[in-house]
Amino acid sequence: MSASRLAYTLLLYALLPRALIHLWWRARRQPAYLEHIAERFGRYTRAAPEPLIWVHAVSVGETRAAAPLIRELQRCYPRHRILLTHMTPTGRETGLALFGDGVERCYLPYDFPFAVTRFLEHFKPVCGLLLETEIWPNVIHACRSRKLPIYLVNARMSEKSCRRYARFPVFAKECLNELTGIAAQSDADAGRLRLLGAKTVEVIGNLKFDITPDATLSARGASWRGEWGRARPVLLCASTREGEEAWLLPELAQLEVANLLIIIVPRHPQRFDAVAAQIERAGIAYQRRSAGQPIAAHTRIVLGDSMGELFAYYAASDVAIIGGSLLPFGAQNLIEACAAGCPVVVGPHTYNFAEVAQLALEAGAAVSVADAAGAIDAARGLLLDPARARSMGAAGLEFARAHRGAAAKVVGLLKF
Repeated sequence: MSASRLAYTLLLYALLPRALIHLWWRARRQPAYLEHIAERFGRYTRAAPEPLIWVHAVSVGETRAAAPLIRELQRCYPRHRILLTHMTPTGRETGLALFGDGVERCYLPYDFPFAVTRFLEHFKPVCGLLLETEIWPNVIHACRSRKLPIYLVNARMSEKSCRRYARFPVFAKECLNELTGIAAQSDADAGRLRLLGAKTVEVIGNLKFDITPDATLSARGASWRGEWGRARPVLLCASTREGEEAWLLPELAQLEVANLLIIIVPRHPQRFDAVAAQIERAGIAYQRRSAGQPIAAHTRIVLGDSMGELFAYYAASDVAIIGGSLLPFGAQNLIEACAAGCPVVVGPHTYNFAEVAQLALEAGAAVSVADAAGAIDAARGLLLDPARARSMGAAGLEFARAHRGAAAKVVGLLKF
């Protein structure tokens, strides 16, 4: 074991009590965090089918991004089963919603050598694919030691993450070069990965472009819009992060668009109740999606407190403000909105989707603003100019269509 990896592993052991406390703390809001604890240490009871291709998607966003890749793997390797691993309960729930029993699923263990060894010996995958920024040194080294091909796909490396890894240049280079290959989302991502020492990097594109709106969800969105009234303007605040609702609600309360309906969909389900309380304190008439009641004419806000329905919300909306971009969270995926033909408003913080945001702006599918007030002002302009909104929606559809094809390119890279 190299000195840098030894130091990393010792640090992991030192942080183990904190990790267990974190599970307990998160379980106060999401009891599912205390389920399948043994899996986090490499203990599995379910028999592993063979042959098996392993795909790791840490949470909800990565799991959705993995969907077209998994379908392409199933098409190209029909004799193989797919093992989909996660780190969060919401990621696991999303995998269940997307694939049902069509894939195997479990938690990837913490990056302890003993746990990683148990995982690999139990499942015996023929190939591993880690999505986006899931660089786990002991996982990667164990795969390399077993001559198991291990790839980092849909790889992204923001400037912020690059600076963090650059503090440990020898270790970063060691980890990246133990990967069999890296499929980067963009030239900028590839450049930063090469700057950290990676040698086997190819630019493949973003898997999220290969996600097409689910027909069932599209139909659900159309049905909602019919129930709400086609003449009623709909503004969606999609995947909002903590603190953003506090910025948005005062602006939304003053937004003067006749008969406007506002949808707020928090990014994390554990925040649904907290956001509901904020809306109540703001004194705005609202309903919760989970109540399953028809939307009343006097209702101003619908709280989207449901999982797996974001495409339906996009399909039902005239304009979408993308959460995570108003405060420095790096933004959430705006490709889904474009693929649904929904005009996009983004804030200044888009570093997790920097190239996508820039391309969407250049394509005329999005507008960029400086803050929450600017976002509401831009949304108001689009809501009052339906012709411009339709033009942006059409540009988004073309933008999403033009960049598809990454899943097939990733599968073409694999050698096992």
